[in-house]
Amino acid sequence: MVAGYGAELSKLLESIGAEPGDRVRVLTIDGTTIEGVILPRYELGDSNVLVVKLRSGYNVGIHAGRIEKVEIVGRSAKRGPIGAPVSLLEKEPSPPSRVLVSILGTGGTIASRVDYETGAVKPSMSQEEVLLAVPEVLNYASIEVEEVFSVLSEEMKPWMWERIVDAVARKIESGVSGVVVAHGTDTMSYTAAALSFAFHRGLPVPVAFVGAQRSSDRPSSDAAFNLLSAVIVAAKAPFSEVVVVMHGETGDTYSLAHRGVRVRKMHTSRRDAFQSINALPLAKIYPDSGKIEILDNEYRRRKSQGLVVDNGFDDKVAYVKHYPGPIAEILETLIDKGFHGIVIEGTGFGHVSTDAIKAIRRAVEEGIPVVVASQTLFGRVNLNVYSTGRKMLEAGVIPVEDMIPETAYVKLSWVLARTRDLGEIRKLMTSNLAGEIGYRHHVRLYPRWYHGGKA
Repeated sequence: MVAGYGAELSKLLESIGAEPGDRVRVLTIDGTTIEGVILPRYELGDSNVLVVKLRSGYNVGIHAGRIEKVEIVGRSAKRGPIGAPVSLLEKEPSPPSRVLVSILGTGGTIASRVDYETGAVKPSMSQEEVLLAVPEVLNYASIEVEEVFSVLSEEMKPWMWERIVDAVARKIESGVSGVVVAHGTDTMSYTAAALSFAFHRGLPVPVAFVGAQRSSDRPSSDAAFNLLSAVIVAAKAPFSEVVVVMHGETGDTYSLAHRGVRVRKMHTSRRDAFQSINALPLAKIYPDSGKIEILDNEYRRRKSQGLVVDNGFDDKVAYVKHYPGPIAEILETLIDKGFHGIVIEGTGFGHVSTDAIKAIRRAVEEGIPVVVASQTLFGRVNLNVYSTGRKMLEAGVIPVEDMIPETAYVKLSWVLARTRDLGEIRKLMTSNLAGEIGYRHHVRLYPRWYHGGKA
């Protein structure tokens, strides 16, 4: 049997020596010609349906009863025995580049499939299956795959950030040309920020986070396009930074590499959900050609640093959004519960209500740092404009300029794992360590559709 397919399809594929990873041309009984790469079947899928990935990135299923003829038009870069899964895990270099990229799986939609019994998406597809769907990655690098763990991104915790840091560090020490981290999209920006701080003193190669808005077996999946883009970044980008690589627009033209401390998921389902906040994306990637266009020339160059790892995060940090409600009570409860630090998303310039200022003062007096970012996202915190802000400064809050609130949360978690001294915490939180703070803004940093451009 061929990679999970039923008897009829297995016999047809074996008769021409075809297997998953090969490019085939299928002629149907109604005269339609379909060309694409054979994908392995999923456990709950119909074993009588041949699934191929088209050049557009979409998958198409063809029932065995509709197939007139199948012919091979291109072999997989890696071949195993007929009926065995195609292995893309070999470390044998792909000439002439001898570039090796490590892909670390942590779960999420990019490594998921649809459970057709329930309709739910489950993180159960192996990373090898993902690579089978994207044989083009071997045009840029040899690939090795390791699963660190497999969780949906809402299950991510700070201790998991530490495990990912350790796994990435091991791969870099082994001499890979770059690392790709496959991650669920919902909390990917948090983990990318965590690695940005953990490696801010020394990162010799790129670390590219990648995810998918739609699972690999959906017709409109963005998994293959995003993964190929991330591998290109890991293999050949001139920069050595932690980035998030995702679709740059809804089609399959280009992707964007966003700095890990400057990116946020801004839409629930669009392919181009990820945007840089208060900063330009670092680069634009064209998977069809492998071209990388640099958009921000201020970057750390590949191999310009040795590896330096500052791992460790404090999991007793709270993240609170200010709203017209009992914020003071919430802050008092966090203090009573022994939290080590608090990040507040303040309104506008970073403001909180008067009763919340009293709670902030108590927290600071008890040695608990309180950091304030703005929930507007764009723009910067300024507590010198109104009297409320000045009272907050007097109470001891730490304003963090134009830092994204989620990044501020991750950074405070990282800082508190290093020091509990309020003076040192303030110094570190207001210092630009990994590109998380910008001191100059330009209108082009604001999303174009907010000021009359195309959505």
